[in-house]
Amino acid sequence: MCSNKQNEFMQEAIRLSIENVMSGKGGPFGAVIVKDGEIIARGANEVTSSGDPTAHAEIVAIRNACKTLGTFQLDGCEIYTSCEPCPMCLGAIYWARPDKMYFANTKKDAADINFDDQFIYEEIEIPFQDRKLTTAQMMRDEALEAFRLWSESITKTEY
Repeated sequence: MCSNKQNEFMQEAIRLSIENVMSGKGGPFGAVIVKDGEIIARGANEVTSSGDPTAHAEIVAIRNACKTLGTFQLDGCEIYTSCEPCPMCLGAIYWARPDKMYFANTKKDAADINFDDQFIYEEIEIPFQDRKLTTAQMMRDEALEAFRLWSESITKTEY
């Protein structure tokens, strides 16, 4: 059961999604990030208005929240999103490490209006050499140098 405050936070994410469609700025997606019972960041889909395919509502909200908090992790935060996140956004949410996530529309609801991510979910499970996007590994030995340097670094910030 959700509290009145949680309903207010989700209503704001939904409002952002509706406003985004009505303004013509982007797709029907909105997100808010909450810390200590207050909205600290908002995001709406900016893919078409920014020309950035990664500018989904959740990504925009995460970027705004991290800037506000001055950190790259969202410990102690909750994210409310108007739709179940796509694979990219879900990955970003896990990397940002909020405590909780809530969503309204489902990925099937999104697929029903031609935002279908099922193809990506399926491709992730396929060995890279068998994916529809031609993919080849190269220069692994050279690239491992960065990993070696990282593992030996005493100045790195773990995440």
